[in-house]
Amino acid sequence: MTEHDIVPMTGTPFDDDKLHEECGVFGIYGHDEAAALVALGLHALQHRGQEAAGIVSHDGRHFHSHKAMGKVGDNFSTEAVIGSLKGKAAVGHNRYATTGGTVLRNVQPIFADLANGGLAVAHNGNLTNAATLRTQLVREGSIFQSTMDTEVIIHLVANSKKTKIVDCIVDAMSKINGAYSLVALTSKKMIGMRDPYGVRPLVLGRLENSHILASETCALDIIGAEFVRDVAPGEVVVIDESGVTSHSPFNNPPRRFCVFEHIYFARPDSVLENRSVYDVRKDIGRQLAIENPVEADAVIPVPDSGTPAAIGYAEQSGMPFDLGIIRNHYVGRTFIEPTDQIRHLGVKLKHNANMALIKGKRVVLVDDSIVRGTTSTKIVQMMRDAGATEVHMRIASPPTAYSCFYGVDTPTRQKLLAAQYNVEEMCKFIGADSLSFISLDGLYKAMGEEGRNAEQPQYCDACFTGDYPIDLTDHDSGADKELTLLSEGS
Repeated sequence: MTEHDIVPMTGTPFDDDKLHEECGVFGIYGHDEAAALVALGLHALQHRGQEAAGIVSHDGRHFHSHKAMGKVGDNFSTEAVIGSLKGKAAVGHNRYATTGGTVLRNVQPIFADLANGGLAVAHNGNLTNAATLRTQLVREGSIFQSTMDTEVIIHLVANSKKTKIVDCIVDAMSKINGAYSLVALTSKKMIGMRDPYGVRPLVLGRLENSHILASETCALDIIGAEFVRDVAPGEVVVIDESGVTSHSPFNNPPRRFCVFEHIYFARPDSVLENRSVYDVRKDIGRQLAIENPVEADAVIPVPDSGTPAAIGYAEQSGMPFDLGIIRNHYVGRTFIEPTDQIRHLGVKLKHNANMALIKGKRVVLVDDSIVRGTTSTKIVQMMRDAGATEVHMRIASPPTAYSCFYGVDTPTRQKLLAAQYNVEEMCKFIGADSLSFISLDGLYKAMGEEGRNAEQPQYCDACFTGDYPIDLTDHDSGADKELTLLSEGS
């Protein structure tokens, strides 16, 4: 989901100096405990969005909805809430707010009563021409109630001249550019759809006689469901009482799955595009060690996202893997930091050096990425304060030098460290003895490819290369900077 007005980032530097996926989706059709299972699925997908969650269900006659700010477990764990979401079909959504205020009207799934019945829509990704379409729709008389790009889908569906709801949705999405995985619920069907490039993930699962759509396979595991397959790029999956049918209404370009899903976004216990995320991350670490060796005494992950790559690096290099940084898992993103001094001390609320292990040693720190550089700077200093004699930084992705416009919360390019400095200058900035990144070809080799096909890349790697496969209509025209609706605080 993307809105168009900007809010400052909050929380500790370890939260702020990471790229954030925007949301996760989960839907189930044909189960007596649909809403409860959706809540469990969203809990498994909590890493994809922690600021709000919503579920819409249908009981054969009526739709029911519950949305709330905060995490799934805080809002969907009571019998009263789950009991109010009646029916054998339900769809849900986790939200990570990137721009725009974190307010209830921006929480998905979004629901509307249309001429051919009720429709609930939840999507993961970003529509790159949503602001342009929104302007056109407003001029034609549409009235928007949120600043979500998802609401554009609802209005396009409502304006479609097609008669069947699935055809209306396809007609609407044919007008949209962007990267998305979408789950929709009508009174009789659940519909799943991926954009023609397949940038964002969506999988199909089965639990006895029920069918499931989810962002990742880890959400199937939590309810004991079977993974059936990935929804293909550009595919429309329609689920109803007769089962699952598949449609391919779009002319598909070569797929460009987001490579950062494997590097960082997805849970390591998920399987995406037929690859174990955990295994891929270990392979990235191995390739990183081959390309960027260094003599040291210990390989230390920056928890938690650097851990699988660090294991691979240690295995390949023959150096011991050690937990030299201990993470406190009980600190939230919204810890209040009233003064600069307390804010600085707040770093240790999240991570602390294992001093007995580090003192007197040469250490290799392995992390998934460097965004602004604030985390790396503080982690390196933490190692030095703990007595490390040398601190070498190894990064399990190429330098992040370009902003993402396809559903990832990325700083503007001016705030990306790799867009401003070369590797030697970045090393000096973070205070390390050495700094190295995996090469672009090396990343592709770790993904099972011979290397990156420059003429037709196998993945979307725009954050590293600036090679954007999908038109950035709103960004190029400046439409994404326009404020719409009232102030989010109102």
